[in-house]
Amino acid sequence: MAKRWYVVHAYSGFEKHVMRSLKERVKLHQMEDLFGEILVPTEEVVEIRNGQKRRSERKFFPGYVLVQMEMNEDSWHLIKDTPRVLGFIGGTADKPAPITQKEADVILQRVQEGVDKPKPKTLFEPGEMVRVIDGPFADFNGVVEEVNYEKSRLQVAVMIFGRSTPVELEFGQVEKG
Repeated sequence: MAKRWYVVHAYSGFEKHVMRSLKERVKLHQMEDLFGEILVPTEEVVEIRNGQKRRSERKFFPGYVLVQMEMNEDSWHLIKDTPRVLGFIGGTADKPAPITQKEADVILQRVQEGVDKPKPKTLFEPGEMVRVIDGPFADFNGVVEEVNYEKSRLQVAVMIFGRSTPVELEFGQVEKG
């Protein structure tokens, strides 16, 4: 039987813990032949704080762990008996349904893209109001005119002495609304 992808519901905030526990339990019970990859779908995000680029991970399905496995009585019990696992998503409690390969591919591709091209933590849109929190224009409000995600900079129209003045700022120098 081929391995299929299943979605395991874990306590929120314990996804990584559950992933590690599952990997350890698979080894302990010598069931490596029934299991493939076990992962928490995350993407890398970048934010600029105090002029420093900081990378962090963001889960895009909080509370879920993806498990590639061959479903049988033993593998089902291994998952269900793992601490902080609430069960499977899809199908019935006794007979969980796998996600389609297409759904799995979409998730895996998003994970890979997050590694290759980290997303900014905050997304800005032209026309959006922002408040400048750092630099010579701190405490001024402005409207986003352009966003450059490659350089993590934006062009903001700031009202100075009643005149709209375009100012180029880093993402970390502004906050939304």
